[in-house]
Amino acid sequence: MKKYLISLVLSVALAIGTSQHLIAGSTSELANKTNIVTGKENKQSQILISRLNEIKAIDKSSLTSFEKKELRKEVRSIKSQLREMGGGVYLSALAIIIIIVLLIILL
Repeated sequence: MKKYLISLVLSVALAIGTSQHLIAGSTSELANKTNIVTGKENKQSQILISRLNEIKAIDKSSLTSFEKKELRKEVRSIKSQLREMGGGVYLSALAIIIIIVLLIILL
């Protein structure tokens, strides 16, 4: 009975985590990144977001592979800067459920 309960809880946790992943995949990635900085709207974050919009609007088919690689590096660095400005620790729903299940099992 105990194994059945544990497997049921883990399967529900995986189902919820997978559905959250699918929901997150359907929204635009740029919108998710701008939601991180809404708490601290300052000039630097607005500049970085406008640069991300510019990069998104560029026609990448006419760029060389080196230029595309440089753009990808720039986008990654901008996104990491935006995450740092947002601060805090973000946990997914699946991580929270796993933590709760582990606490229940261990305690």
